[in-house]
Formats: sequence, structure tokens, C-alpha cells
Amino acid sequence: MNGEIWRWDALALARSIRTRAISSREAVESCLERLDSVNPRINAVVDVLADEALNRADEADVSVKRGDELPALHGVPVTVKINVDFEGRANTNGVVAFKDAITPSDAPAVSNWRKAGAIFIGRTNTPAFSWRWFTDNDLHGRTFNPWNRNVTPGGSSGGAAAAVAAGIGPLAHGSDIGGSIRYPAYACGIAGIRPTLGRVPAFNPSSKEERPVIAQLASVQGPLARSVGDLRVGLRTMATRDVRDPWWVPAPHEQGNEHLPCRVAMLAQLPGVAHDQEVADAVRLAAAWLEDSGYRVEEVTPPHWQEAAELWALLVLNETRYAMLPSIEALGDEAIKRAVRAMMEITPTIDFEGFRAGMARRSSLLRDWMLFLEKYPLVLTPTSWRKPFPVGADQKGVEGMRKIFEAQSPLFVLPLLGLPGLSVPTGTADGLPTGVHLIGGRYEEERLFVAGEVIEARCGRLTPIDPRD
Repeated sequence: MNGEIWRWDALALARSIRTRAISSREAVESCLERLDSVNPRINAVVDVLADEALNRADEADVSVKRGDELPALHGVPVTVKINVDFEGRANTNGVVAFKDAITPSDAPAVSNWRKAGAIFIGRTNTPAFSWRWFTDNDLHGRTFNPWNRNVTPGGSSGGAAAAVAAGIGPLAHGSDIGGSIRYPAYACGIAGIRPTLGRVPAFNPSSKEERPVIAQLASVQGPLARSVGDLRVGLRTMATRDVRDPWWVPAPHEQGNEHLPCRVAMLAQLPGVAHDQEVADAVRLAAAWLEDSGYRVEEVTPPHWQEAAELWALLVLNETRYAMLPSIEALGDEAIKRAVRAMMEITPTIDFEGFRAGMARRSSLLRDWMLFLEKYPLVLTPTSWRKPFPVGADQKGVEGMRKIFEAQSPLFVLPLLGLPGLSVPTGTADGLPTGVHLIGGRYEEERLFVAGEVIEARCGRLTPIDPRD
């Protein structure tokens, strides 16, 4: 019976397990069989948890038979990124030197999904130090995009996105400091949500010291899925309170659903920024679908777009220069070293006064954005100005990195400002997925989900797919 269960959404699985139409063991076995079938071709899951998952599935089925109160993801198979702490396993972060770095307890994203009843079937690949838009490292190898092996699956949550797209679990955990959820979702034809800063608690118990300030402000945890509905339940369950994160905010999940449909600011092209025509076409197509549903779309550039993207790079990469670069140079593989050296070369060095001024300017930009979002509660943009990059595009030196940074500006604005963003597919072009990026106000993920479901209903589901050459 379980041969095709791997195709089901998380919500369908949870409902069927709860009503005993299927067992959790059947769901987990089906996804593990799919993993065995396709993972050798894409290398998305680099730590398989089959025995533990089956044991937990049996425990979940006993709970159903007992009539216990069941949480939202009870018995549902999921994956988690290998750069967060998972009790008893190594948080490798894609680095050979960390292959035996066993963690003492779960990070909040893991423990919250456990509380919600989810069953972890595997842990997914990242680039070394989770610091590229290409998922490849010397410890675990390269993750391949199921659509085309010569195109990046995105990064740093490339393993997570490839796993979901290929049918290895309906939900995956990811993290995002510069597009690491939204870009892999775009590259693999699935949906991904970067939540508002403070929505999902984050903390790695194995960390020897706190993250520096920009990393705390810009990095968030969130889910990837084949459907917007699964993102909704994935986010709500991941966002449960955890006292270990002082940034966590008890914001209501319904926020942003009061006045629908609403005005939408559309940015399909930007003067002076090169783009692929398929990218602009996808934005205009999504805009037409939203207008058909009653949204009022206007072609308006959000405030300080380029400045915000450039300020993200200035602050994040200068902090990286001091906080991460020594470890990358000492322990990283050659690909991460080449990529980061190019990033550093195109980023001006700033002193404390420059950092202080940049942080102050961040507040001004966020204030102007909040005022803009009062008038346009939704912003529709590309996820990237370019189609997904060929594998290794960040290994081509400084000029290659300049082109990548120009293309990725839609990914940088939100981590700087702490705003939420949803990446959702719109179709395909030349055998690769296309998609768009929806931006909303703080803690208004629900507004993004509702609009995303409009686009999803018109586009249809692109995945799961069998890996292609």
C-alpha cells in the first residue's frame, strides 16, 4: 500500500495517520524507500535516520491506537538540515573537521518539530559553513538539482530543497541569512518561507559562543515544502516558544489576514540590473493571477532597494571577515575558500565607525519600508534576477561573484530588515522551474501564504519529480 504515499502532502499524511487510514510506519517506510531510490542520484540526504525513524513511527502508531491527543504533524516524515544541532549526531555544517562534532541536545527547530509529532528520516546537505548558493563540500559531496544535474539546487539549504522536490519527505527544515531557504526553493521548484526575525526560535546548544550581532539579526530558521499549506503548518509548529532564544516573539500567526485582497507593489525589472526575461515574465504572470483574484497590483519600486541589498553585503560580509573567515581559511574546502575570498574582494572593508553608521542606517531603511508596507502590504519581486546558476558559477573569481551578487539582490533585502519572504513556483522555462518572491510586513507570514496559494492554484504543483540528468 505504501508505494505512493511519499507523494502525499504533510497535511494529508497527518490527517490519514490520525484517522488510521494509513499508519505512520507506512508513511515513513514509503519515504525511506523513495530515499533509497532517488538519493543516490542527487545526494540530498547525507545522514539517513532509518532505524530511529521506524521506531518512532511505531511509537506514533501506538499513540493513535490509544486515543492520545495528537499534535499537528503526528507521524509525518520530515528532514532537517545538517547545520543545526540534533541530539547524538554530528553538526558537521559540511566541514570535514566537524565530522565528529556530536551535539548534546536538539536545536529549537528540531525539538519543536519533535513536539509536533514529526519523524526525522534524514539530515540534508549544505555547502561548507553553509555559506554558498551551491551545495557541495568535501565531507558529504555535491547535491544535485533533481531538474538538471548541471544547475545548482541552491544553497545553503540545497539538500533540503532537492529532497522535497524529489519526494524524500514532504517537509524540510532550512535556514536563511542571505536567501538560503528562498533560493533553493526557487531553484528546485518548491515553496519556502523565510519567517520574520523572532518568529522561529534558534539556538545551537553545541555553540561555544554567541553568534555576532548581524548574524543574530539576519539569520532565521524556516520550512520548505511542496505546498503552501504544508509551509503554514510547518512554520506554526516550528515557531513554538523556546526560552533559549531571547529574540523569539509570541506574535499571532493569523496576523496579516485582516484586509484581503490588498494592494501589491510589483518589481519585475530594475534599471541598471541585468535580468533574464523568464524572470520578469514570471513576475508579471504572478501579478496577473493575483489581479484575477482581486489584488490591486501596481508597478512600484520599494524604497532603498539597492541600498538595502548593498548594506546587507557591507554588514554581513564585514562581520564574516572577522567572525568566520579565520575558520573558513583554516578548515574550509577549496570551493568555500575561493567563493568567500571573491566575496571579500568585492566588499569594501569598514571600521567600527562604518559598522555603527551602517547599523544606524538599517533602522532608517526599515522605518521607510514599514511605512511603504502600510500602503502596499504585499511586494512581488523575483527571487533572483537570473535563472538558477550553473554548478560552480561562484568559482569564477571576482567578476563572476559580482554578477552573482547583482542577481541575488532580492534575497539580501529581507535579512537586513528582518522581514518575511515567500518563494513560490510559477511554472517552468527551458526545463527549469520559475518562481517569484512575496514580501510582507513583520509577522505577516499569513498574508504571504494566502497570496502564495493564489499563485499555487494557478500554477499547479511542479513536484515531486524523478531526478533528471
